[in-house]
Amino acid sequence: QLDPENTGFIGVETFASLVHSHELPLDPAKLDMLVALAQGNDEGQVCYQELVDLISSKRSSSFKRAIANGQRALPRDVLLDETGLGIYKRFVRYVAYEILPCEMDRRWYFYQHRTCPPPVFMAAVTLTQIIVFLCYGARLNKWVLQTYHPEYMKSPLVYHPGHRARAWRFLTYMFMHVGLEQLGFNALLQLMIGVPLEMVHGILRISFLYLAGVLAGSLTVSITDMRAPLVGGSGGVYALCSAHLANVVMNWAGMRCPYKLLRMVLALVCMSSEVGRAVWLRFSPPLPASGPQPSFMAHLAGAIVGISMGLTILRSYEESLQDQCGWWVLLLSYGTFLLFAVFWNIFAYDLLG
Repeated sequence: QLDPENTGFIGVETFASLVHSHELPLDPAKLDMLVALAQGNDEGQVCYQELVDLISSKRSSSFKRAIANGQRALPRDVLLDETGLGIYKRFVRYVAYEILPCEMDRRWYFYQHRTCPPPVFMAAVTLTQIIVFLCYGARLNKWVLQTYHPEYMKSPLVYHPGHRARAWRFLTYMFMHVGLEQLGFNALLQLMIGVPLEMVHGILRISFLYLAGVLAGSLTVSITDMRAPLVGGSGGVYALCSAHLANVVMNWAGMRCPYKLLRMVLALVCMSSEVGRAVWLRFSPPLPASGPQPSFMAHLAGAIVGISMGLTILRSYEESLQDQCGWWVLLLSYGTFLLFAVFWNIFAYDLLG
């Protein structure tokens, strides 16, 4: 009756009177968002499909596009005013302020967030790394600098240039670690940064970014440090961390995470210290070893993946990656690197002796 021409739109005043007269039990926050959506189009009309998407909390880019147009404003300004929230909802609000730079993005994420699917990827990777570390620690009776034990380096999970034909090693090395220090550092960052990123951007994007950093790390080592083995998930960890830090820097004014400058400095100091430690172990090992120690190039490769590909992913909240030209350029560049690295591993080792 309200839309006789079946256009999918009705006037915002008509919709408001409909809600008032029928006393519809709509979430006030979602109603605010719907009115804000209506304010963005030229006729000031409410779209039926936007109503359906908003009420069902379906992922949609329409709200993000409206924000980009700069034409919509919600009546309430900040999430911090929300009171009476449970523990989980407070954590979701914390994640929104940690990851997203725009207040409208934060509100949209806060009100449409659902617990299913949970952020299982980073938790599963971290748990697997801990289990593998404990198994080798108990078996070798060695919890620090495990790579100095010959049996540890014979693991089928470790990447080693002599076994590069076993392609799974280019990924499975992420489950092995030099010792308790490296495992603790990586696990802490994966849980503190990876889990919130996965909650906001989804398991597909974050798992792709993490694994892209891991694969880039091993392939970079195979090209630049051709005698060294490789262990640890630092390629993926540095991809996540560098992407997040770059996103914070690019959107410094909009980020509302507390003590952001101090936290960024501490993160950079910790990451630099870890790289320095890896370089020291590679070239000046404290104990005699039977062969070269693990390379540090995976750290740098992961950071490059995070700053380039990862930053594009994190800046595309509620937007489709395939609609962006920059994403395809980065994907093509990454694919070209993979192809070059594959040919290098096939031919270069024999040619260089």
